Amino acid sequence: MSYCYILFSPSLGKFYTGITQDSLNSRIEKHNLHQYGNHRYTAKASDWELFLSIKADDFSHARRMELYIKKMKSAVFIRKLKDDPAEINSQVNKTR
Repeated sequence: MSYCYILFSPSLGKFYTGITQDSLNSRIEKHNLHQYGNHRYTAKASDWELFLSIKADDFSHARRMELYIKKMKSAVFIRKLKDDPAEINSQVNKTR
């Protein structure tokens, strides 16, 4: 199973977008424990929480979704994805 996921850090007030084939809970725990290195973006905080996850067809589809969301560079866009399921479906189909 592949996912594109968005984390939110309340202490930073920032989002992080990533992809995984692992369990989402395991992935978030690894981010919060800085297991990806102290030089990574998520090492700036230890309070990352899942904001949104989007199931992908495969890993390359998850990567296309991730790049599209990152290209938008918009917290407003990310919040709209969560608030509007039709927008998620649109993005999933757009990146297939």
